[in-house]
Amino acid sequence: MALANSNGVKLYVESTGSGTPIVFVHEFAGDHRNWENQVRFFSRRFRCITYNARGYPPSEVPESIEDYGQSHSVEDIANVMRHCGVKNAHIVGLSMGGYATVNFGIAHPDMARSLVIAGAGHGSDPEKREQFLLDSAELAERLVTLGMQEGIVHYANSAIRRRYKEKDPRGFEEFNRQFAEHSALGSSLTTRGYQMRRSTIYELETKLKGMSVPSMIVTGDDDEPCLAPALFMKRTIPDARLWVVPRTTHPVNLEEPDVFNRVVLDFVTEIDQKAMG
Repeated sequence: MALANSNGVKLYVESTGSGTPIVFVHEFAGDHRNWENQVRFFSRRFRCITYNARGYPPSEVPESIEDYGQSHSVEDIANVMRHCGVKNAHIVGLSMGGYATVNFGIAHPDMARSLVIAGAGHGSDPEKREQFLLDSAELAERLVTLGMQEGIVHYANSAIRRRYKEKDPRGFEEFNRQFAEHSALGSSLTTRGYQMRRSTIYELETKLKGMSVPSMIVTGDDDEPCLAPALFMKRTIPDARLWVVPRTTHPVNLEEPDVFNRVVLDFVTEIDQKAMG
């Protein structure tokens, strides 16, 4: 089992294929397994690197809230790359991983060939911010008091995942089965230490305006909390494209894997061709 050391925390890493590296960064409810459709597709031509975030076994689960947060998630990407001997890569992140991806582009532009920022922005709406924080605190408490199996029921069946359940009930069931296998402590601390304390997308405006990395912003048109932030990022990041996926909710890569793979392939191929001159 490959473990990368990220500032004292060991992270589980998988590397598949060869070629230009792509690093996939998972969402709060997911882990490295959620990228299986992408790894099978891209590893024919690229080196695909997936990993589990801190707090997600078989990665280590730190017990202090101070070991969780946006800065840690950014440096975890960098340290996974260093562990794999990779100087720069295309970074593809969903939701929590999308937040980490955009912040990685700000902090380490030299290590990012491009960014795919999918489903990022939940909790950014100023009018709904207070409710987001209340809901997140309740989730964190439920996870440690009820355990994963019972604690995730409401979250896993929320409106931002309804299309996935409609389109692919078997995949939706597998997703939630894997979600329930996560660490209750790790997930609770991730919620409190990362989700609730990160800057909103709008608070990153100045940094986004100065970011030079080519970016693809992705959102499902039924992922209501992420629509406005996606448009904001498109208008703010200098070299950005926006792809809105019709009749799709939050986990875009799981709901529409074929079209997701093709659009991302076209994007990273374009970036690589430009880099080659």
